[in-house]
Amino acid sequence: MAKENNLKYLELIKNDYKVFLQFLKVKYPLFHNSNFFFRDLQFGSLKYLERKGIKISNGQAEKLAKGVGLFLEQEGIFERIDNQSWRINYKEFVTSVPGDPF
Repeated sequence: MAKENNLKYLELIKNDYKVFLQFLKVKYPLFHNSNFFFRDLQFGSLKYLERKGIKISNGQAEKLAKGVGLFLEQEGIFERIDNQSWRINYKEFVTSVPGDPF
């Protein structure tokens, strides 16, 4: 049952991944070309689902984060550094120097 639910939750995030990324950006330092860590993805996934009224265990969140990480890698948004971190490749999260119009 938990495996089926995790697949359902993974599809929920995949179908709305831009909103999910915005949610993560509010909770964690998430910028274009920055590093992002697995545990942040795990707890971010858990909190995102909680906001939607879905309660999952930390173990489920860990499995879900693995699937979300793979999906974001396939989309080219995450570039794997090692087993616990990625580099963010998401132009929508580019930052600029204050006062710099570019």
